[in-house]
Amino acid sequence: MKKIIVLVIFCISGLTHAQDKYSKGMEKAFQLWGEQKPTEASNLFERIAMAEQDNWIPHYYVAHVNAISSFGEKDFEKLSKQLEKAKEFLDLAKAISENNPELMVLEALINTAWIAYDGATYGMTLSGKNFQLYEQAMAMSPENPRVVLAKAEWEMGSARYFGKDVSPYYKDIERSLELFANFSNDTPFHPSWGKDRAEALLKQRSE
Repeated sequence: MKKIIVLVIFCISGLTHAQDKYSKGMEKAFQLWGEQKPTEASNLFERIAMAEQDNWIPHYYVAHVNAISSFGEKDFEKLSKQLEKAKEFLDLAKAISENNPELMVLEALINTAWIAYDGATYGMTLSGKNFQLYEQAMAMSPENPRVVLAKAEWEMGSARYFGKDVSPYYKDIERSLELFANFSNDTPFHPSWGKDRAEALLKQRSE
């Protein structure tokens, strides 16, 4: 009996240590990203992802960092490398967590980065995919503020491109802020971004 208790304590201790190592690694990666070091942050998230084969969260952040870093990038070779890595880790995350609205939003973000780089080349094929992704994510998780915000911002961009009025979409951005106030998830390091972006978009409307 004593041996069993010791073994259980050892297992719990080992699990706690692994969780602490994971948490410290993730916190360090976020710190690097906050210090405007996306390459270093991506590399650390990638190392964590390789050690956490059953956890979609670090895979998500490898993809997210590379997608965000691609906006405004003019070098096609660098852009391609970043977005290919983003897609690679998105696919790994999707294999771990199927039908995940957060990953649908991320996939649409990667597509948008390609469209932002060259709308004439990528707009025709990827715009329709984004529409489907946002519709699917909204059907699955209508109370997720990132889904509501990202869908509204995508639709605003499309409206601007075709010279249409964007004002109807601000109500969705306002709704996303309400959802941000109440949205919670117990999963450590679950995506929580978006509130600042929603506030910035509403501020632009008033200026």
